[in-house]
Amino acid sequence: MKYIFVTGGVVSSLGKGLTAAAIGALLEMRGLKVRIQKFDPYLNVDPGTMSPFQHGEVYVLEDGAETDLDLGHYERFTSGKLSRLNSLTSGQVYESVIQKERRGAYLGKTVQVIPHVTNEIKERIYQSAKDVDVLITEIGGTTGDIEGLPFLEALRQFALEVGPRDAIFMHVTLVPYLQAAGELKTKPSQQSVAKLREIGIQPHILVCRCDHPLEHSMRDKLSLFCNVPVKAVIECRDVDSIYELPIALQKEGVDDLVIELFGLKNPLPEKNIWEEIVRRVKSPAHEITIGVVGKYIELQDAYKSVYESVAHGGIANNCKVNILRIDAEDLEGKDGLAKLRQLDGILVPGGFGDRGTEGKIAAARYAREHGIPYFGLCLGLQIAVIEYCRNVLKLHDANSTEFAPDSPNPVINMMEEQKKIIDKGATMRLGSYECALTPGTLAAKAYGQSSIRERHRHRYEVNNAYVGQLQRGGMIVSGINPRRNLVEIVEVKKHPWFLAVQFHPEFQSKPDKPHPLFAAFIAAALKTRKAKSAGKAAAKARKNAAKKTRAATKRAAA
Repeated sequence: MKYIFVTGGVVSSLGKGLTAAAIGALLEMRGLKVRIQKFDPYLNVDPGTMSPFQHGEVYVLEDGAETDLDLGHYERFTSGKLSRLNSLTSGQVYESVIQKERRGAYLGKTVQVIPHVTNEIKERIYQSAKDVDVLITEIGGTTGDIEGLPFLEALRQFALEVGPRDAIFMHVTLVPYLQAAGELKTKPSQQSVAKLREIGIQPHILVCRCDHPLEHSMRDKLSLFCNVPVKAVIECRDVDSIYELPIALQKEGVDDLVIELFGLKNPLPEKNIWEEIVRRVKSPAHEITIGVVGKYIELQDAYKSVYESVAHGGIANNCKVNILRIDAEDLEGKDGLAKLRQLDGILVPGGFGDRGTEGKIAAARYAREHGIPYFGLCLGLQIAVIEYCRNVLKLHDANSTEFAPDSPNPVINMMEEQKKIIDKGATMRLGSYECALTPGTLAAKAYGQSSIRERHRHRYEVNNAYVGQLQRGGMIVSGINPRRNLVEIVEVKKHPWFLAVQFHPEFQSKPDKPHPLFAAFIAAALKTRKAKSAGKAAAKARKNAAKKTRAATKRAAA
């Protein structure tokens, strides 16, 4: 077993997760089986109860674990499916240690950070390292943070236990450019590495985040002061697409360096698969605009997997997708819907709470009535059902009990088993569940199979008491959970492409394997754009023909 530990310094949000994911992708191309995990120092047991303003997207794994969004990067860049073993927080560590102490597992010993907490962290590394060649572990936060010290101490101990040829430390740090001085500054990186060395960890590789070229003199300086070989000082500049990162790091020789440090002989692949992905991203044949209607549109990370999956759908269709982020509350006014006229498709993602709900309902209605492709995810399905009941079935007071507990027509209601739950963390319907597809529907055509499994994260469902009425009124239930007869997918008859799902397909999409529903949605939006363009061209031709006819008539009359 080989281990790579990725730490970060100077500031947060440097891209440790993407760096770890890209390294994993490069090592997989060299024939190694890779798994990546995240250790987060915060005391929350998981990010499931955190606001998107605090933590961005909550990424759900196959087994129902609610995790950090970086695990989404890990699954998108590498082939392995992760489990709750691959996500560890201080909250989980201390919870486990305290439970063991209460059971008397420590035989009367004084329970301390060292060795009991650090042993708990090391045990998780060993548990996660089964059946793979390389385990990459990203440590959240920044070197020097007080809450991260037990994790770094555990890694120091672990590296000593497995030996120097089996553990690599990779430190991601910032090399800022000062405009006034006109140069890059290495001092923050020097201080960061010095802090790491105080703990007893010497990084083997220094990944330098910068927005200007890292000249040889800078590399020499960083090598000298950080005690890292010059060839191990890696430039990591900003890229236009995150899928360029494996290419950029390969050009810097990171995978060669890792293979050398581990004493392995895995050869370079004949072709970098990411080159074709990036070509499609940067040189597409088509272009469309998709509107994402949500209430966290100002946050880059709130709908991270959705944005990436939309891009994957573009890759599948050789199409550039411009995403227009629309605040749902802006659609609640009279003039708000004007923003939707320029769109080729509308997507309503998941969410909680009633803020912006009426704007989302207005967006769903606009898409249905104007023949614009609509894709609803989780809450987006519930929104579509509420809109259809109000405006097609004429149940004007239809609503969800999440927004209106006393609604006379609760077309969306809380699942029975959820009604007695008090705790908020990890208590929703979480993880992978089966869905049986109705033959001949949009969903069945997209998937190309009769049964699928998708990941869920919700408490509310379509009220089965209204399903018959919905179907008689023209809404198709194209997917159900066969064990409990729960509505999973709905479609609208006589519409170019209107589909909504109760699950989260964005958690299973990859750039090289776009999710079939996202690929189908973008294909439908592209078809809509082409039809609009053809219609405009035909109208322009008719106008020009009429103009020529009038001119000819005028000349004849003269």
